[in-house]
Amino acid sequence: MASLVLQSPYLLSHRSSTCPPSSSSSSSSSSSSSSPLNYSHPRKIHRTHSLRALKHRGQNTRLPKRSLIRRSAVSEVSVVDPPPAPASGFEESKPELVASLKLKLLSIVSGLNRGLAASEDDLQKADAAAKELEAVGGPVDFSVDLDKLQGRWKLIYSSAFSSRTLGGSRPGPPTGRLLPITLGQVFQRIDILSNDFDNIVELELGTPWPFPPIEVTATLAHKFELTASSKVKIIFEKTSVKTGGNLSQLPPLEIPRIPDALRPTSNTGSGEFEVTYVDSDTRITRGDRGELRVFVIS
Repeated sequence: MASLVLQSPYLLSHRSSTCPPSSSSSSSSSSSSSSPLNYSHPRKIHRTHSLRALKHRGQNTRLPKRSLIRRSAVSEVSVVDPPPAPASGFEESKPELVASLKLKLLSIVSGLNRGLAASEDDLQKADAAAKELEAVGGPVDFSVDLDKLQGRWKLIYSSAFSSRTLGGSRPGPPTGRLLPITLGQVFQRIDILSNDFDNIVELELGTPWPFPPIEVTATLAHKFELTASSKVKIIFEKTSVKTGGNLSQLPPLEIPRIPDALRPTSNTGSGEFEVTYVDSDTRITRGDRGELRVFVIS
């Protein structure tokens, strides 16, 4: 009976906590640690019973939440998890809004024969649609993005053509169904490296029957310079006329610039306009005489 009491690990651990260590007790404790009987510490048993009691009472025994802050093992610097990226609905919807406003403007001017068939109501609708696109697109700055001006642009609308003249708001030959001049396509060819700015106008000249009409392409050559971040000044140099169709083999006819002393005061040989909207395929300009022009890349 005495030997059984001495071999009890609980009694040995209790005795070792109250009595000074001895060689026999140390050997007994080492043997008890290797024994398969391994009893839990009284404090752990008490904690387990407490948790069971709380669970039995229905109380919440959740463990504390883990912090979002983790510590780097290398530099021991606290690193906070980045917050989720904010929603950028406005930035995502802006390209869609621009595309919608461009489609609206092009739909309004598409049936106006480049402005020749525009009524006063058509002029107001086109101007209002252009202003909406200009407001969303923001200011134009060619001092940092002149490449957007480069290219061959096709004119699809000019408010000045509502005057029924090819000169628009400037002097020019009249046009109409009963007149022998028919306006074809109009282009602007811009080269930012050489500063060339050419207005290209395709015309069809009526001839007496039975001869076919004569196709003519007139190129008004200019040089351009920037007078502001979005304002362009063009200076006329010469006009070149080239026939097409059956007469395409004829050499072009060049008409030099009229000397300034002989030039009418209404025709200074230069002009200015402001680019109010431009992207990779659409350009809106407003001239020094108030005309609105819409171009698409050709």
